[in-house]
Amino acid sequence: MTQHIRVYADDKAPIRIGSAAIDLLRRVFLSRIGDLRNINLRVLEDDREPLLLGDGQDSQFDIVIHDPLFYAYACLGGSVGVGEAYMLGLWESDDLVNLVRLFIRNRDNLETMDSGLGRLKKPLLKLFELRRRNHRQGSRLNIAAHYDLGNDFFRLFLDESMTYSSAIYARPEDSLEAAQQNKLDIVCRKLGLQPGDHLIEIGTGWGALAIHAAGQYGARVTTTTISQEQYDLASERIKAAGLADRIELLQCDYRELSGTYDKLVSIEMIEAVGHDYYPQFLGQCDALLKRDGQALIQAITTRDQIYHQARKEADFIRRYIFPGGNLPSVTHLLEVATDTTSLRLFHLDDFSADYARTLSQWRERFWTRAEAIRSQGYSEIFMRMWDYYLAICEAAFAEHHTGVVHMLFTKPGCIRGAVS
Repeated sequence: MTQHIRVYADDKAPIRIGSAAIDLLRRVFLSRIGDLRNINLRVLEDDREPLLLGDGQDSQFDIVIHDPLFYAYACLGGSVGVGEAYMLGLWESDDLVNLVRLFIRNRDNLETMDSGLGRLKKPLLKLFELRRRNHRQGSRLNIAAHYDLGNDFFRLFLDESMTYSSAIYARPEDSLEAAQQNKLDIVCRKLGLQPGDHLIEIGTGWGALAIHAAGQYGARVTTTTISQEQYDLASERIKAAGLADRIELLQCDYRELSGTYDKLVSIEMIEAVGHDYYPQFLGQCDALLKRDGQALIQAITTRDQIYHQARKEADFIRRYIFPGGNLPSVTHLLEVATDTTSLRLFHLDDFSADYARTLSQWRERFWTRAEAIRSQGYSEIFMRMWDYYLAICEAAFAEHHTGVVHMLFTKPGCIRGAVS
């Protein structure tokens, strides 16, 4: 019997593949999984006896294969193909997050999935990425592809402040709402924000930080976004908060900003900048600040040891969630800042575990409001794509494979005490 595999999960021109080839790919995949350490995996298939894999040194997880075409996606598409197969409903797990965590611990063994046959799709993925470079026009297209999904969509799983970045939990019992407000407050305190300061924000989101900084700390705020949806709602929220006289909302690229400011903040925007543009971005942060200015950047990071390899590899999130995205490493950002700016690192704080908890709560809320999301016209493939995205991100932060940091930079004329 001949089945079809799509180059991407949303393609309309599938590639034909025979059942004999799928059987061969099944054996290849299972042999790779069988070599993993500290894993106890049960593979369930409709027409076969359950298959136990791994050394049995950890909790048992089930992976249910609904369609043997999964093996073609996994072997021919590598890690991106595994995600595409999940989007299409070809497989599922009883505990997706912890299953991914186990795979992350075995990442050295699993690199073979993206080599050999798994390299077949890489030229196509690379072509997609080249078309998504973060020049000014490309940045607008990339941001729109994610953030312009619709404000009503994001409202369904974010907290009331519409903060789409890692929260910081002060207490185990903190709600998502409390943790997000805590994060906003910590950012302002780290910057030493006070009445009279003029704060420039690169990446408005839906206005939560600008409103907090102006409303709670008395700062003047200039903030910019290139997302039309975010601009529209942030404008409404700023007016509703009675802060239109203290917050200037712009709709321009960071490269178009001018003037000098006391403080600068950018919350999880640098991931959309791209490797080639870090010198330009950090140089602009430097140029926008007064001689005694300070800049706080909240950044999602990858491990220093794999940065230069990872930035060249196409992955599921860059293909389907954040086109044009790139996770920096702390070391690389510091090298760029040292080589191209007058900024010096004053304070660094890693709170990756908080992001795992944030993502867990977003994913729970996402499925709690699943019917409302479907009613907005989103397909089951979209729903499973977002489920997979949230789950693999949670797993990556829980394993500290991905991090989130506050990097507080100061200009040469800034003299200040310890961060509170």
